[in-house]
Amino acid sequence: MLKIFKITAILEGISYLVLFANMLLIKPTHIDLYKMLLYPIGMGHGVLFIGYVLLAVLLKNVQNWDFKNLGIILLASLVPFGTFYIDKKYLKNV
Repeated sequence: MLKIFKITAILEGISYLVLFANMLLIKPTHIDLYKMLLYPIGMGHGVLFIGYVLLAVLLKNVQNWDFKNLGIILLASLVPFGTFYIDKKYLKNV
């Protein structure tokens, strides 16, 4: 299950960056393309975000994370590049 969490964390981070790229790079010049891409990118990111949070909560006891570490792991999903930091620091044994 830890390997699935690692993959989910990486994909969630990538989807977050793609969502930002869509907003910052495509929206100012191609509003129709932005609107067309927003739903599928946003839906994918939402599903990955929910999976990331659920897997983190389920892995808390398995990995012996205290509430501080769980809080850091959950907060990292809200920060761009945060899930990549979690992958490097907490999931390096996988």
